[in-house]
Amino acid sequence: IEGDGPGVARALASELGGSVVEHERFLTASVETPRHGRIDVVTARTERYERPGALPRVLPGSMAQDLRRRDFTVNAMAIELGSGAFGLLDPLGGVADLERRRLRILHPLSFVEDPTRMLRAARYAARLDLATDRWTLRCQALALRLAPYPALSGARVAAELERLLREPEPGAALALLARAGVVRLLDSRWRPGRATAARLAAVAATLAWATAERLATPLTVAVLALAAEQRPEVAAALPERLGLSGELVGRIRRALEEAPHLAARIRASSPPSETARLLRDAGAVAVVLLHLTEPSSRNRLEWYAREGRTVAPALTGDEVIALGVARGPMVREVLQTLRDGRLDGRFADRESEIRYVRAVTLRDERKG
Repeated sequence: IEGDGPGVARALASELGGSVVEHERFLTASVETPRHGRIDVVTARTERYERPGALPRVLPGSMAQDLRRRDFTVNAMAIELGSGAFGLLDPLGGVADLERRRLRILHPLSFVEDPTRMLRAARYAARLDLATDRWTLRCQALALRLAPYPALSGARVAAELERLLREPEPGAALALLARAGVVRLLDSRWRPGRATAARLAAVAATLAWATAERLATPLTVAVLALAAEQRPEVAAALPERLGLSGELVGRIRRALEEAPHLAARIRASSPPSETARLLRDAGAVAVVLLHLTEPSSRNRLEWYAREGRTVAPALTGDEVIALGVARGPMVREVLQTLRDGRLDGRFADRESEIRYVRAVTLRDERKG
C-alpha cells in the first residue's frame, strides 16, 4: 500500500469483522479474519542501513522504492490492483531473470547491507533451480572479505538457517552456502573438509529421520553437518554463534571429539545389545552425527532409534526382587542382562525372563 498500510488494515478488519496486529517499526499490520484467515498489509517503504549487518531503519516510500529494497530481482515484482490497470510491475527485470533461471541482486552493496541475503540466495537458488550470476557472486565474495559483521546477530542467522532447512532440498542449499564460503559468517576460520559435500548430500535424509525419531532439531543437524572435520575451536564456535544452549554446545563438542572412536567401536560391535549400549551411552547428538558421517552404519543407527533404545524387560525391579534377587546393585545388573537378552533374542517373553531370574537366585543360594 502506498500511504498508510496500518490504516488500511484497520479499515479492512472493520469491514471483515477481524482483528488487527500492528508492527509500528516496520509499517506493517496483520488482519485476522474469521473467514479469510490472515491478511498481511504492508506500507510501501524505503529503508536506510545505519551499520552493515544491522536491521534497517524503515521509512514510508513509493512502490518503486519498495521494489528496489528487495533482495533479488526475482522477488522485486508486484501486481498492481488499485489503478484499474491490473498488471505486473517489474521495473528491475525479474521476469527476464526467471526465464533465464538467474538469481541477481539489485545493487553492489546488497550483501554488505544485509549479509543474511547470502543465506536467502542459497535458499531461493536451490528451491527455484536458479544459477547465481557472476556479478552477484563477485559482490558476495567481496562482502565475505569484509566480514565479520558485529551488528549481525546469531539469532538472525539461525532464523534464516531454520527457514532454509524447511526447504524440500535443504542439502542443496547448504552445499551452495559451503561452496561459496557463506558459513564463514559464523566463523571466519571455517573451511570445507574432504567429506563436506557427502555429508551435505545426506542432510535431507538425516533431517527427516532425526526429527521423526525426535533425536535432534533441524538446526542441530545442520550444525553437526557443518562442524564435522573442523578444528575443535571452530566446531564449538558454530553452535555458540547461533545461540544454542551451553548444554547442547557441550554435547555437540563431545560428540565431535568422540566420533572417530565411537564409529570404530560401532563397526566392530557384534551383538545388538553391545551396539545399543554404546549408542545409549554416547547420546542422541552422537547418534545423529554418525548418521551423517558413517553411511555404512546407518542401518544400525536407524535400528537403534526405531527399536534398540526402547527395548525393556518385561519384568520390573520389584518383580525381580520378589523372585528372590537381593535389593541393591544386583537388581540393576539383572535388569540390564534381561534387556540385553531381549535385544539379542535370548529372552522372548516374560516366562523366559522369570526362568532366568530364578536360575540366578538358585545359583546365588547355592553359593551362599
